[in-house]
Amino acid sequence: MNARVDPQVLNHLSNRHLDALEEETIFILREVAASFERPALLFSGGKDSLVMLKCAEKAFGTKASGGGIPYPLLMIDTGHNFPEVTDFRDFRAQELGAELIVRSVEDSMARGTVRLAHPGESRNVHQSVTLLEAIEEFRFDALIGGARRDEEKARAKERIFSHRDSFGQWQPKAQRPELWTLFNTRIAPGEHFRVFPISNWTELDVWQYIDREAIALPQLYYAHQRQVVERRGLLVPVTPLTPPKAGEQIETRTVRFRTVGDITCTCPVESPAASAAEIVLETLAAEVSERGATRMDDKTSDASMEKRKKDGYF
Repeated sequence: MNARVDPQVLNHLSNRHLDALEEETIFILREVAASFERPALLFSGGKDSLVMLKCAEKAFGTKASGGGIPYPLLMIDTGHNFPEVTDFRDFRAQELGAELIVRSVEDSMARGTVRLAHPGESRNVHQSVTLLEAIEEFRFDALIGGARRDEEKARAKERIFSHRDSFGQWQPKAQRPELWTLFNTRIAPGEHFRVFPISNWTELDVWQYIDREAIALPQLYYAHQRQVVERRGLLVPVTPLTPPKAGEQIETRTVRFRTVGDITCTCPVESPAASAAEIVLETLAAEVSERGATRMDDKTSDASMEKRKKDGYF
């Protein structure tokens, strides 16, 4: 993220395409409300889910304005999320007057449905179990997620309305066609859909939209001082959950997070960008994808995300 773009580029960078992306997202959010009985919107408090929440606010209004999002917000908490993000999640849900449901991986561990290989194992991959348990508990038939196709190869293969079988599994070779924005939403008992309204957005689109709409975000997304160590080509934040290993040198650097998830597998990037406009400039010059630059859990193999999605991951 060290490359720089002339700030004057912002004066010539069009954001008119954002209107079409926003319109498509609002259409899909309304389509879910019309087509399913018990949908829910996956909401982590991260930038993509906050963009989606802004579109939902435009689609349905707020309780204060006589409307309101017609489905609950659902968060699967690993117990190792950044507190700044979960606090912002609670604030935003309360501000909108939206129902917020939180289910924890720790509860799944207590039930014995999640067992860690060792105490230091990341809980991120185990969110699938807790999510499927929440689906069964509330009988959700559609879950709206903030995944984008530009994030990762497996996500680029997935439809906007993505069918899941009764085991919560995704079958890439059996996906339904989506022609002329006509979506086949038929499901059998026990099945459900994952719906991705911002599939066609890019990281740059997201930041341009955040800048245009003045969307508030957790401060982790902007430049701040943080202790880190270099590990496997990434900057690992020094925390009680991610302590330095023998021989690693702790440094204080100016960093920001391109994405925020479980502390055990989410890394910041070195950056002085302190506003959405500055991040737009950095994103224009970025040569490494968002997840490639920040996620330790996606570095195991090119097929790691696809395997996790087949098993029920977001």
